[in-house]
Amino acid sequence: MVNKLPKVLLVEDRLSLARCYSEFLSSEQCTVLHAADGERAIELLRAEQPDLLLLDLQLPDVHGTEIIKLIKEEALPTAIVVITAHGSYEVSREVMGLGATDYLEKPFTRDRLCLTVRNALVQHCLEEQTGRHKKGYEGFIGASPVIQAVYQIIENVAASKASVFITGESGTGKEVCAQAIHNNSLRKDSPCVTLNCAAIPHDLMESEIFGHLKGAFTGATHSRDGAARRAHNGTLFLDEIGEMDMDLQSKLLRFIQTGQFQKVGSNVTETVDVRFICATNRDPLEQVKQGTFREDLYYRLHVVPIHLPPLRERGDDVIQIAQHFLVEFSAEEKKSFRSFSQETLDILRRYQWPGNVRQLLNVVRNIVVLHQGGEVTPSMLPHPLSLEYSGLPEVNQDAQPVIEQTLEEEAVSEVTEEELNKLDIKPLWQVELEAIDAAIKACDGNVSEAAKMLEVSPSTIYRKRPNWKQRKSF
Repeated sequence: MVNKLPKVLLVEDRLSLARCYSEFLSSEQCTVLHAADGERAIELLRAEQPDLLLLDLQLPDVHGTEIIKLIKEEALPTAIVVITAHGSYEVSREVMGLGATDYLEKPFTRDRLCLTVRNALVQHCLEEQTGRHKKGYEGFIGASPVIQAVYQIIENVAASKASVFITGESGTGKEVCAQAIHNNSLRKDSPCVTLNCAAIPHDLMESEIFGHLKGAFTGATHSRDGAARRAHNGTLFLDEIGEMDMDLQSKLLRFIQTGQFQKVGSNVTETVDVRFICATNRDPLEQVKQGTFREDLYYRLHVVPIHLPPLRERGDDVIQIAQHFLVEFSAEEKKSFRSFSQETLDILRRYQWPGNVRQLLNVVRNIVVLHQGGEVTPSMLPHPLSLEYSGLPEVNQDAQPVIEQTLEEEAVSEVTEEELNKLDIKPLWQVELEAIDAAIKACDGNVSEAAKMLEVSPSTIYRKRPNWKQRKSF
């Protein structure tokens, strides 16, 4: 069977440039289609469903951002590379936020165009093969490399009987992960039973897991099946397992090893077939060292580990998640919100999200419930994101006397400080260059890691650094 060549739709209104770009791509393994305006581009997008769109933003009939929005609204399976004019970095950043894969800044060389197209097509092919697109996967939303790695592990482990140990900060989606594993397993037609070990009193936990007979303890007015029996032929998810006391951990270990248990107050042994998934927001090995988590239980459960990355390490996933739930919550609350302003998007990207995805959902819900409009502006952001908008630090009231003393000292030395500051001022490009060089050195030459530390994309460093180096030589 002959594999079809990937399709690339080039949208460029200047025919001379279109011919030039097409000639550049003639050596690549792809079929190039051309549209000279937005209307024709939309027709070809719907009819041909190309693998990649090379999009010049400045078109005679519509702006390129409208085409990007249409691709997302209609969920067309097309990657997007935007072609921008020189000096239009703010525009390129906006379209990347809308969902573009990459961008090319004019003028660019044949090699630069071919490399960008090649990389975009490879990434698109991988997403097509795994069935994962930017809209998310089994309850997850996001397409960052770190979350894509999680998707792959879920797919690989789902069909197995192996126990899975999920770690990650609070709010990163551990229960979503457990449900995704169950949904893709051979046990998906049986129950997935969840127990939050931190939410159940210790003296009731054994009954919750194994069940009890009537009269087994005060308040046991009737017999009851526990999670173990309800999860028979399915999955038992033990969330926050590190909160389980040591005595019950030994009984759980025996249950995992044999599949057998006894209800509280019973001498009858029951047998079930259960797949175990557990999760914790703590470091389980540290708990083993501290003696609060049995080492043998840890190694029995820690067969396939999955670590869920915090939201601050997931790049533009934060924008994708926020946009998804903005539309969903607006529909629920009968509001008209559809998008975020560019300034608001920048604040969402900069914020560190200590509460992760759960905190982000609460922020979006707060905005939708308390405000009206079609676009979310920075003034609508709740605390503490509102501090990012105001530019003010969060003030500790206990530190107020110290702050006032500091202000008095600064007032006394105002002239001296002003004179010193004038001597220390450097051109902005030089400050940026020094920061980038320091980050690259700290990361042992790894540009991707340096970009992550600086909270920019690697392409920003590759694009700007040579210009600064050249300028420095003058």
